[in-house]
Amino acid sequence: VEEGIVPGGGVALINAIPALDKVEANGDEAVGVQIIRRALEEPLRQIAENAGFEGSVVVGKVKEAEKGVGFNAATEVYEDMIKAGIVDPTKVTVSALQNAVSIASMLLTTESLVAEIPEKKPAAPPAPDMMGY
Repeated sequence: VEEGIVPGGGVALINAIPALDKVEANGDEAVGVQIIRRALEEPLRQIAENAGFEGSVVVGKVKEAEKGVGFNAATEVYEDMIKAGIVDPTKVTVSALQNAVSIASMLLTTESLVAEIPEKKPAAPPAPDMMGY
């Protein structure tokens, strides 16, 4: 892997949050820092919720744990993600964060946004019973 690996499962992003404490920001900039702080928690929160756990609780436990320790949704255990083989390429993690910030800043500086109105689709019909099978 070109630039190395970082702990996967959103742990690298959680471990990056303390770096935001060094950012000096006031007013709207401080709000932006808070938004980024929350966004960095979101991948781990979503993984936990997809596994049937309360995302905020899992995020809190990972924040309190040592660096590199995260929630393994497959085993439902908090463990060192690199030792467990749960890793992300550094380059992918960094570029995903840079692209997200770039898009967010573009949306904030744009005076209008064009989007499609989602179509309302009818619900799928109920599945037949399995009595004969």
